[in-house]
Order: sequence, then structure tokens, then C-alpha cells
Amino acid sequence: MKNIFIVGGAFLVLACGTSQKSSGQAGKEVVKGNSSSIAYDNPGAFSKTITAEELKKYLYVFAGDDFEGRNTGEPGQKKAAEFLKKQYQELNIPSPIAKGDYFQEIPESYFRGSIKASENVLAYIKGTEKPDELIVISAHYDHVGVDTKGNIYNGADDDGSGTVSLLEIAEAFKLAKEKGVGPKRSILFLHVTGEEKGLYGSKFYTENPIFPLENTIANLNIDMVGRIDEAHNSKEKQNYIYLIGSDRLSTELHNLSEDVNKKYTKLDLDYTYNDKNDPNRFYYRSDHYNFAKHNIPIIFYFNGVHEDYHKPTDTPDKIAYDLLAKRAQLVFYTAWEIANRPDRLVVDGVN
Repeated sequence: MKNIFIVGGAFLVLACGTSQKSSGQAGKEVVKGNSSSIAYDNPGAFSKTITAEELKKYLYVFAGDDFEGRNTGEPGQKKAAEFLKKQYQELNIPSPIAKGDYFQEIPESYFRGSIKASENVLAYIKGTEKPDELIVISAHYDHVGVDTKGNIYNGADDDGSGTVSLLEIAEAFKLAKEKGVGPKRSILFLHVTGEEKGLYGSKFYTENPIFPLENTIANLNIDMVGRIDEAHNSKEKQNYIYLIGSDRLSTELHNLSEDVNKKYTKLDLDYTYNDKNDPNRFYYRSDHYNFAKHNIPIIFYFNGVHEDYHKPTDTPDKIAYDLLAKRAQLVFYTAWEIANRPDRLVVDGVN
């Protein structure tokens, strides 16, 4: 997540020790039977593929020193983009741009200052019944790089946690499609760049959308979901996630989110930062905001700031992986419900 609100605007392959399961293997382990035995009201069969173990394997690579803090336009960010592309290719989840082209290029001229050209990373699962209607699940994959003393800012929570969650959610939806219960609406998995510099990647996408914004019915944005903040430090309070913006544009989305959580994940949904008078202004500080500006209903999933926020000490060993998996499952269940319900969400909160 970017530090302040701004107005305006060596490729690595997973080694065998960190190789992820294939969709086929996950299907054999978790989802038994053919498509006729799996209904749209049983997403739990697929959510079980979102595991703490897989998230950890991903994150120790993605938030490792080889990616040099993933600073926008720099070599480490380019390595991270190639890594994400390779994961989607191995999962057999296509690009919506062109075959094999997962990058939405952003020219240097689009950025202010000395930021070099960069790219968003996009993957896509086409809906089975209403393919023209789209849900965007997003996370930013950039971070702040290396300081003048050579300290690497790995950004394990910010936003490595959201990035690897997106990969696991994508795999769950891909497995569902292979089993004959693919999402009825299309889903775009959007890894944006330049968030730390001023929400550039999401701004560029909404100004140059691959799919018409009028057909984009919701954005679920995941930014920092792997840690526990000071307000929830006691053991009895740790089963939580902050939700921001769920009721700003669609009462229906808010109610759907609540119902899904009560049915499946049973997290404590904390709306502290959803207050319109919140001095932190988190609603304006991550990539969902560029969708909300276009009256697209959003939910921002967030664990709150912690002592390692924007420091070199934001490392993968400090992530609460079981909780991260549960939070990622909540996003999956919410997206599943939006994708497969009969009607698109009603937008009733536009000023």
C-alpha cells in the first residue's frame, strides 16, 4: 500500500523445493468425482486448494532478495512480472491480451519523475454464461526497492501477501472450470504495478481497460493481508480482516460479503477504517480507488499497518500463513458468489 495519498496520478523459476501443485493434482487430492457431483453451491471443494503451505512457498520466492524489492520499472520488478507470468502459464490460465502476452505495457511517459516503463500482469478466466460481465480481483506486486545502504525492502506483506493470494484464488477458479463449474461471469486477475508511486498501474488499467468498464461489475482488491496489527494482537482478536468500501457503492455487495463470511470463513470483519472520516484515508490509498472512481463496487481487504510497514523487516517469516489462507478464501468465496449469482450487483451508492 502506498505510504501517502497522492492526487493525480535474473528471471527466477520455482525450484523443486518450492514448486506448486498442478491443478490436476489438486483436483485428485481435493475434488473427487465428475462435474455432475459438484454444484455451484459447493465452492468449499475448491477453496481447499488455497492453502497456507502453497502461499508460503510462493511468498518465500516472491518476497526474496532476488526480486530486489520490486521497485517500479527496475530489474527486480521485471523479474517479479516474469515470475507471475510463468505461474499462470503453468496453471494454464490464459492472458486476455494475446496468447502468451500477459503484460499490459505502461510507457515511461505515463509516470511522473524518473520512473521507468513498467507493466501490469493480467490473467483471465472466461465466464460460461455471462462472459461479457467481469469481476476484477486485484493486488499490486510492486514495492519500494533498495535503499542507499543496500537494504532490500522485500514487501512480504505489502503486497506480497495479496499477490500470492491472487495466484491461489486463480488456481481455485481454474480447477472449478476444469470440473465443469467454471464461473458464470468472467474473472480478471489483475496484478498492478506502480501502486507505491501513486496507484499508477490501476489508474492506467481503468484509463485503458482491456474490458469495458461498464461491464466490470466489481473489484475485490487485496493489499496487505498476511499480518496482524496492534489492535488485534491478543489471541482472541486475531481472526479478523479489515473491510473498506464494501457499502460505499453497493449495499448488495456489502450484504453479500457479510453473508458469505458468516457461511464459510467466519472471520471478524472490522469496519474501523471504512468510516468516511477516518484520518488514515485508506479508502483512497490502494488500487480499488481507481475502480470506485468509475462507480464500480469495491471491497478493499486489509490487515492494518504494523511495525514493519515500509521497512526492510517486512519479510516472509513474519506472515501468519494460516490466517492468510483464510483471508484469501474469503475473497474467493465472495468472488464466487458475485460471479455465479443470477443478476449483477445493484449500484445504489453513487453520489
